[in-house]
Amino acid sequence: MSRQTRAIIHADAIEDNFRLMKKYAGNGQNMAVVKADAYGHGAVSVARILRNEAAAFAVAIIEEALLLREAGVRAPIVVLEGPHQALECELAARENCTLVVHQREQLEWVRQCREGRKPKVWLKVDSGMHRLGFDCERVPALVSEYSDIIDADSVLVTHLACADDTANPFTVAQLHAFNKVREATGLGVSIASSPGTVGWPQSRGDWNRIGIAMYGAEPLSEASGLALKPAMSLQASIIALRKVKRGETVGYSQTWQAERDSLIATVGIGYADGYPRHMPSGTPVIVKGQRAALAGRVSMDMITIDVTDIADVAIGDFVELWGKQLLVDEIARCAGTISYELITRVSQRVPRIVRHI
Repeated sequence: MSRQTRAIIHADAIEDNFRLMKKYAGNGQNMAVVKADAYGHGAVSVARILRNEAAAFAVAIIEEALLLREAGVRAPIVVLEGPHQALECELAARENCTLVVHQREQLEWVRQCREGRKPKVWLKVDSGMHRLGFDCERVPALVSEYSDIIDADSVLVTHLACADDTANPFTVAQLHAFNKVREATGLGVSIASSPGTVGWPQSRGDWNRIGIAMYGAEPLSEASGLALKPAMSLQASIIALRKVKRGETVGYSQTWQAERDSLIATVGIGYADGYPRHMPSGTPVIVKGQRAALAGRVSMDMITIDVTDIADVAIGDFVELWGKQLLVDEIARCAGTISYELITRVSQRVPRIVRHI
């Protein structure tokens, strides 16, 4: 590896964060959500890290489940979007995957599977988010109609639209609607993801879905006070240094102009690596333990930062874009987005290096 751009994955942080969330979750079982390549952290690596902690793993699509199985991960896997095609149903059964079905056509696909090859089924319930799931009032009849494939081990799953905002009354309305379904069917439930687990104790259920908090990012829109540890440190090295006179500009479209004689460092990371092109000048980075600021537009493979106030900066010095010294939540606010997007869009050309210390 010549270029020094890398994402350090802190295994101890992932373990500690998951254990912390398990304490919040109470008596329910907890699955680790590893969809989207474990939010950019590496699904196989995260599954191995949590092999003795997570009761199951959750993915979005069957292809993600198969990657885990091919890597030797044997724990139960829940496929949150269910099958996209009928042929996935018997495949799910073979690979011990539970399908979360959200429309009647999927139920029919499961029903048509050969005897002994029907997968386990959970039901997605639309309690108000209006994205996926059966309407609440339809669920009891569906459970009765499909009693040949929905049994006592099936689980009702819903998703809270505003759980990150503990002041939003819509969550209470969703929980009220969903609880009626739970009472009518007597089935187990999975309601809480990370925000619900932390911010809405009444949403903790038989299964909790631990995602963003496990990776060390804040699950609520306001600080929760959780002692989470960053699980990814995105780093790159300085590849050039240049003195720029007052009034000169840096980068595409001359969007940054030096207000004083400045020292500009060019860093080997860009939007092809997942660092957003729209990140504004002034966004902080860490150099030699101190804050520097983005100076100019993000390029495909490089960024430029103002290191004028940092002593003894040299080519080869590492720069932290986010991580233990600079929380991804702060950088997400600079970019006008959320931590989920930043960590999941770190591209595959950035090596993930797992560290256990």
